[in-house]
Amino acid sequence: MPTADVNGIKLYYEEHGRGLPLVFVHEFAGEVRSWDPQVRFFSRRYRTIAYNARGYPPSDVPDDWKAYSQQQATDDIRGLLDALRIDRAHICGLSMGGYATLHFGLHYPARALSLVVAGCGYGSVMGDREVFRKDSEVTAQRFEKDGMAATAEFYSRGPTRVQFMDKDPQGWKEFHDLLAAGSAKGHANTLRGVQMSRPSVFELGDRMEKLEVPTLIVTGDEDEPCLDPGIYMKRKIPTAGLVVIPKSGHTINLEEPDLFNRAILDFLTAVDQGRWTRRNPASMTGSAILPAGVKR
Repeated sequence: MPTADVNGIKLYYEEHGRGLPLVFVHEFAGEVRSWDPQVRFFSRRYRTIAYNARGYPPSDVPDDWKAYSQQQATDDIRGLLDALRIDRAHICGLSMGGYATLHFGLHYPARALSLVVAGCGYGSVMGDREVFRKDSEVTAQRFEKDGMAATAEFYSRGPTRVQFMDKDPQGWKEFHDLLAAGSAKGHANTLRGVQMSRPSVFELGDRMEKLEVPTLIVTGDEDEPCLDPGIYMKRKIPTAGLVVIPKSGHTINLEEPDLFNRAILDFLTAVDQGRWTRRNPASMTGSAILPAGVKR
């Protein structure tokens, strides 16, 4: 079982293919297996690496929730690259992994070839942050009291998961079963240390305006908590593109794997060829009609 010594713990990882490195960072309700459709597709072209975050066996599960944080999740990506002696990599994350990917770009831009920030934004809308924290604490307590399997029954049926369940019941069942097999302690600690404590996307605007790493934002159009943050990131990051997948919820890499893979492939191909550039400032004149330099 391959593990890497990262920031005082062991992280389990899987590696396939050859070429430029492409690292996948999973969501709260996921793990390595959640990236199987992407690993099978991209390992034909890239050296793909997927890993289990701290709190997700067979990676270590620290007992103290204070060992989990947004900064720690970000540093764990860097630590994994260091352990595998990778200087720079494409980084692709979903949800919790999307947050970590975004923060990785903000903290360690020289280590990123590109960033795919998918399904990022839960808990970011300022008016909803307290409700999000309360719901997260309720869920953490349920993991501790009722256990993993029972809590997965309700978590996997959330308002941004039903789209997957409606489209692909078998795929959703596999997603549910992976979640149910996880660590209740790890999930409760992740909720308290990462989800409940991380900054809002809307608090990162000044830093995102300086981000020069090629970035792709991806969201489902029925993933309500991520829609406004996705548009905000697109507007703030000068190198960002935005893909919105129709009639889709939060688990977009599994819910619509072909659309997701093709969007990411087009992005990575453009980046690798030096064809993914900053936004043309002439597209932001303050007018829907008048070109730059034309006076009213």
